Order: sequence, then C-alpha cells, then structure tokens
Amino acid sequence: MGNSGGSLTTRSTGELHQFMRAAGFTGIDDTQVLAEGWQVTDFADAGRRSLANLVQQTGTPAVMVSFLDSDVGFIEALTPDGNGWQGLLNREVAKSYEMPLEHFPIEPAVAGALAWSTAAGLTPDEQAIRQTLTGSALFAEELSSALLVALGLPGAIQPSQTRAWCIT
Repeated sequence: MGNSGGSLTTRSTGELHQFMRAAGFTGIDDTQVLAEGWQVTDFADAGRRSLANLVQQTGTPAVMVSFLDSDVGFIEALTPDGNGWQGLLNREVAKSYEMPLEHFPIEPAVAGALAWSTAAGLTPDEQAIRQTLTGSALFAEELSSALLVALGLPGAIQPSQTRAWCIT
C-alpha cells in the first residue's frame, strides 16, 4: 500500500496553485473549475498543517481527501473559524486493511459535514452524505466525487453511472 495523493476542494478568487504551494501542498495538478468560484485540484502530497494553512490564507472553507492507493479516502475539512470534521471513504476496504474504523465514527462525520456545508453557504443532502460515508466503490475517488455532490457544491458531478460503485 502507498499513498496516491489527494484532492482539495475550495472556493478561491486568487491563484489557487500559488496558495496551495505556500500552504505546503506538492505535486499540484490541474484545477477543475466547478461553479460559483469552487475549484477541485489534485495534489501528490500535503503537510500535516497544509489544509489549515490554506484555509487561513484564503479565508474560505476547504475539504481535502487523501487517497490510499485509490482504495480508501481520508477526509479532512475546515472552515475559516476553525471548525472542521474528519471522515473515511470506502469503509469496507478500510476494514479489510484492518484500519481502526472506530477512529472514524459515522455520526460525528455526518454532523460535521452538515455544519461545514452550511458554513460554506451550501445546501447539503444529509442522506446522501451518510450514504457516501458508509458506501463502497471500486475507487475511493468515486466516493469523493459523490461527497462533493452531497455537500451541495455547485457544479459537482455525480460519478458516472457506468462505473462500478454501490451504496451499501
């Protein structure tokens, strides 16, 4: 198992890559522009405080998913006022890797996601958030895309229906 990078989603009016580099992100890839200023950028690596540094610099909420071989996604989200939440994507795969699932309880993650989304001025879908955090997929990136839709990010696209993923 190895790390396969991650994905950062935030609203930025400036040069996002510059903010990311200053915050400690490396291997920054192209940015996908969603709507209303929201952007998604893939990266190779992030420092322990990279997300906090970026949110402090930009003054906008951000959500980051770090992927483990595209099998599992570790979610970290923050708002400028310091509120945040953490979660896990692809719990069944994480369980098969013998990861301690008790470190990623569902209810606090759902509550945190709802609060984060509301603080970001979005309209979340609680049931879809819960399904995404408990669902499984061939690739954790598909669940990450579904999470963005569930959080209410404008312009976020649901994973292709032709891909193999299911909500369990």
